[in-house]
Amino acid sequence: MDGTIRKNIKQGIRVRVVQKQDQRSGKLTEGVVIKILTNSHTHPHGIKVMLEGGVVGRVKEVVN
Repeated sequence: MDGTIRKNIKQGIRVRVVQKQDQRSGKLTEGVVIKILTNSHTHPHGIKVMLEGGVVGRVKEVVN
């Protein structure tokens, strides 16, 4: 599923995000969404979320 569209992201789903410090390398971090931080309906680089444990990043993949 597309991580750039806010309606695809819900609290409690498992996603892979790229953190700010990992943008150059593209390293993905997997976790469960506890909070959606982006207010707009879409974002070209991915919807910004907070994962369990306080990790903040932009959604690149939604894990099924």
